[in-house]
Parts: sequence; structure tokens; C-alpha cells
Amino acid sequence: MSDILSMSRRDFLKSGAVAGAGLILGFSLPAAAQQPGKKRMPYYPNAFLHIGRDNAVTVFVNKSEMGQGVYTAIPMLIAEELDCDWGKVRAVPAPVAEIYANPMSGKQMTGGSTSVRTEWERMRKVGAAARSMLVSAAAKRAGVAPSSCRTSGGKVILPGGKSIEYGAVAEAAALLPVPPEPVLKAPSSFTLLGKPLRRLDTPVKVNGSALFGIDTKLPGLLVALVARGPVYGGTVRSFDATKARAVPGVVAVVKIDTGVAVVAKGYWAAKRGRDVLEIDWDDGARAGLSTGKMRTAYAVLSKSPGTIARNDGGAEAALAASPNRVNAQYDLPYLAHADLEPLNCTVDLRRDSCEIWAGTQGQTLCRDLAASLTGLPPEKVKVHTTYLGGGFGRRGNPHQDFVTMAVQVAREIRKPVKVIWTREDDMRGGYYRPLWHARMSGGFDEKGRVIAWRHRIVGQSIMKGTFNEKSRIKNGVDLSSVEGAQQVPYEIPNLLVDLHSPEPGMPVQWWRSVGHSHTGFEVESFIDELAQVAGKDPYQFRRGLLSNHPRHLGVLDLAARKAGWGEKLPGGRGRGIAVFESYGSYVCQVADVTLKPDGRVRVDRVVCAVDCGMTVNPSIIEAQMQGGIVFGLSAALYGAITLENGRVQQDNFNDYPVLRMDEMPKVEVHIVESREKPGGIGETAVPPIAPAVTNAIFAATGRRVRQLPIYNIEPGSFNVILNA
Repeated sequence: MSDILSMSRRDFLKSGAVAGAGLILGFSLPAAAQQPGKKRMPYYPNAFLHIGRDNAVTVFVNKSEMGQGVYTAIPMLIAEELDCDWGKVRAVPAPVAEIYANPMSGKQMTGGSTSVRTEWERMRKVGAAARSMLVSAAAKRAGVAPSSCRTSGGKVILPGGKSIEYGAVAEAAALLPVPPEPVLKAPSSFTLLGKPLRRLDTPVKVNGSALFGIDTKLPGLLVALVARGPVYGGTVRSFDATKARAVPGVVAVVKIDTGVAVVAKGYWAAKRGRDVLEIDWDDGARAGLSTGKMRTAYAVLSKSPGTIARNDGGAEAALAASPNRVNAQYDLPYLAHADLEPLNCTVDLRRDSCEIWAGTQGQTLCRDLAASLTGLPPEKVKVHTTYLGGGFGRRGNPHQDFVTMAVQVAREIRKPVKVIWTREDDMRGGYYRPLWHARMSGGFDEKGRVIAWRHRIVGQSIMKGTFNEKSRIKNGVDLSSVEGAQQVPYEIPNLLVDLHSPEPGMPVQWWRSVGHSHTGFEVESFIDELAQVAGKDPYQFRRGLLSNHPRHLGVLDLAARKAGWGEKLPGGRGRGIAVFESYGSYVCQVADVTLKPDGRVRVDRVVCAVDCGMTVNPSIIEAQMQGGIVFGLSAALYGAITLENGRVQQDNFNDYPVLRMDEMPKVEVHIVESREKPGGIGETAVPPIAPAVTNAIFAATGRRVRQLPIYNIEPGSFNVILNA
């Protein structure tokens, strides 16, 4: 990451990224991020930082902004070391180029709660290098030693108190050599990092000027909707577009790989045209899929040993010898991402170029896909990353299916076109969090100590067939399927985790917190069940099994203390706890619930403690924890995608609900002060919330919830598990 380079003004301006002279800094792609066996891509003249004559600081953010705050966090990393005026910092999306790749994947994409983790050092070095060069340029102009100068608020302070603004020496600084290893500040001297600065993207989102993908407008832009089969993977036998073409505003009806697209001068014309299309579908091999059959098959499969992911000691022998065994099975459904902004993509395809406007989490994937579909070289494909109205992994789809559709339609009509998915398209034709089944067993010795733990997982592989299959599937184990279970922290001498990865053919993909989204529920539900059998307090029971895990204990103790753990609650109320580590961060949540007269529960309060290492912006961390709790709680209470004859039964928020405002619990977030390296934050609040709530339900009712969602949802009605 020390390969910082200064570029000429001409080369940088050729990229079209910024106008005006000044200091420009960027990186080449770290060697670690180069894909093995692949030819190194050419270097593109782009940069992370530009300082203009007017003292304005432009940061080119190589991550997608979908509400998680990277358009503030990444600039803060640079601004801290740069000592610039925060009021003159702006963030813009970076174009697609290898220098902007995520060092963990070698691709420009946003996911896995990696944004700050991967840029913590890299972006600070950009700022520190620029500050050093600006000081040298100012010192040379003033005829003083650089060591006699200091910086503050976008100025170089000279001996005697006079100052020179960065903009006045930016061009001169650009001609100086770049320090290969600039000195970074000690955390004790931070002035921005760790402070709750206002987000840079808030004003444009408040005044309505922020452009999301669906807002894209171009001269002569057409709109298309694609009719897809009711069963995933189904194909068109034949279609009659006579009625569709008769709808005013419809200009074309074209067949593409996944269905039939109706192209019109506006959304409603395209929608009405698609509604009257007559299509004969071949449903294909998946027409027999049903949720009930899959659950039964998974439960049967879980009775036999799977591929071993972790094997400490001898769990099977210890279980067989245990005088007190505990068994439980857990079921979790397919889940949709349910982004607020439905999927969309705009494409302007010309003879020698292709421009794409999309809220994508995978810029490299998007560019390379378009290049392969059009036959253009990658450098002729330009991707404009817009704001994302939610992502949660869906817009990081490795196949970029929403981009594929748009490029294929544009290829057929050769005019600028925006392909929009309706909410129903998105819900019924998406990629889902897999269906999971877990069979768990625990064993105690004669003294009541836990001596054995077996966790058997059944569910589809997410990583099979993706670009990171080789790195994420080891010895037949998809690491994403067992993450959080494979690393269970509880100090149990005999511990076995194994996996079955059936392939029923459903389209599955990462969903916020990926494997942790199911293992968090399974692990933290089962440890609670063991505590019950042991006759011990759930909080103290966990403490006793985490003596060598200080960061787990830190958040566990903090959340319990802030929640008032141990205080007596009124009848009909319960309190539950869950602690979990994911993406390098540690989270404990305590949930308070009230049992209502109709048998349903209300989540009243969630106390959340998080240790994510060194912090960039605590207000963003708090917002992310609140958002993750809402997201995870929605899924825990209501979320389920079910199949019948291969057809998804849900299609909108009426039968795939999300948490309503009047259901929102009071959320308290407490951040552990830490000097550990930064962990992820975007997904880490999701895994503990479901088990914290279901453990609280047990405390209130004496009944265990082992199947999610808590409410079994049928179209138009709620079947409450607690009253079943």
C-alpha cells in the first residue's frame, strides 16, 4: 500500500474525474489484490484525492454508498491525516479501475463489512503523503525548513504564525516526490477520527438532489420492464406481443435470455404493455420445489454426518458418554433482501462504447459483464455508481442480473434504456438468503459442566459458482455456510461442526451478515438452552465459558449492566441476551419483550454493546447498529420466502412485512473504547437480535422458539407460534 503515486494534471484530467489543477494522489492496486493466474490489468489514471486551487478537497470513494456512511467515513480517514478544513471536503464516486479494488477481493466492490477495515491504513497514507508534500512546497516558498512548519484547517502554519493555504501550493506540491512511507498520526492526536461528524451525504438526501439509479435521466431515454417466468430458470416457449404493442407509448417488445422485455416511452406504458403480454412458459426442472418438502429433506439429511468444518477433541464419544444430553433443531427460511429501491439499471450502448448508471455493489463485476455481453474492451465501458436505495448484498450479486437484463435490452434496441424491476419482480425473482436447518446436541458431565457440542448445518452453498468459490470453499466446506459456528468461542473441550450443502436449485446469495445470519440464531439459542438445563443464569453461564475471550466478555458485561440484567421484571415480560462476533467486531444485545393478550410479543427495548476496534465516526456506528437491529428484527418476526410448485408465494410488503414505525423498540447503543484495529460494522448488529428476542420470549413464556420467523405468515393472516 506504499505504492503512492503522483500523476500529471493532463493524465488525471483525461480521466474526466475532476476539473482544475492541483495536487492529485492515487495508488496502484496492491500486489495482494491481484487475481492469481490473471494478466495484470492496465493502470488507469485516476486517484483518491484531489486538492484544488480553491482549497477544496475531493475524495474519490471506491465504495458504494447505500446508507452505511462510506461517503463520510472514507473522507474522514484522509482528512484526519491531511489536516484539511472539513467544511471543504466533498465525496464523489470513483470510476471503475483496478486501483480502486478492494484489497480483500481484488475487485472494486462493497460488501462483507470491509469498507473501513480495508481502507483504514491506505486512505490515511494518502492524506499523510499529501500533507507532507504540501508542507514541503509551502516551506520551500517561504524559505524555511519543513520541520519548522505545522498544519491545521487546510493551511501550512509557518514559523511566526503566518500561514499558506493548501490550494496556493497544491500545484507546486504535485511536482514533489511522494514519500513512500508517510508518518501517520498516533491515535492520541486524532482530531476528526472518533468524532460524531455530520455525514457529507445528508444534505443532498434531505433536499432531494441525491441521484439514485432509478432517478437516471438521459435524452431520449426509454423504459423497459421484463416479463420473467413464474418459476426461476423457466424459459419462453412462445409469446404473442400483439396486445402489448397496441398500448400507447410502447415502442418495442424484445426477447432476452431471461424473458420478454416491453420497451416504452415511460414506466406505466411499459408496465401496461407487459401486463397484456401473452407468454407460454416452460417452467423447467424447479417447478416441483416446495418449502415443506425441502424442510423435511433437510431434517432427514441432518441425521447423518456431514463434511467436517471443525473437530476439537471427540464430540461424538463425549456425547455418547454424557449422562445429560440436550438436543434441539432450528429452522430458518429463505429471505429476500427487500431493498427499498427496486432493482434498476440504465444503459447507453453505442457502437464503440457503453455507459451504465446503476446502484451497484460490484463495479468491476458490472463493467466486466457489460464488456463480455457487448464485445467491447473493458476500458470502453464506463460505470456511473449512483446512490443505492438499500443493498444488503443484493446489488453485489456476482451475476449482476439486473445489469445483464439492461445490457441485453440495450443491445436489442440500440437506444438508451432504463430497465426497472417492480417490487413484485424483485421479491419473486431475486436471489435469496438460503433456507437453513441445524441439528444441535450438547452434553454435560457428572459435575454439570458442558463437555460436548455438536452443530450440524444443512443449507445451500452461497459461494459455489461465484468468483470467490476457490477462496471460500475449502475441503468441501463453504466457509460462508459455517461462519460463526466454526469459530464458536465457548470453551467446550469436545466440539464438532459439520455441514451438508444440498443443491435444490434455488438462486441464493449473500444477505446482510451472510452465514452469521443463521449461525448467530442457532449458536445463541442453543447456549441459552444449555444454560436452562444447567439451571444457571444465561448471562453468567456465558461468562463462565468465555474466560479466554476478553472482547466477548467486554460487550457481554457492558450490555448486561446497561440493560439492568438481574432486575426483576413484571409478569408477562422477559429479557434475553445474545453475544456474537462477526467481521472482526463483537456485539452483545439484550432484548426486553412483553407478551400481549393475543399471544403476540412486542419488543420494547434493545440494549446493544459493540466493540468494533478503533472508531471513525461513532454516530455512523450507532446508526448502523440501529439499522441492523431493525433489519434483523424484521426478519426474525416476519421474514420468510416460501415456495409452492416452484413459485415464490410472497410478492410485496403485504406478505413480506418489515418492521413498522409503531413496532420500533427503544434502542440504546454503547460503544466500547478500543485501540484494536477496526472491525466491520455494517452487518454485525444482525446476528444477535433474533436470539436475544427469542431468548426473551422464553424468559416470558417458558416456550422456546426454534423456527423463524416468530410469526408464521400466510397470505392475509398471522399464525402466532406462541398460540399454536
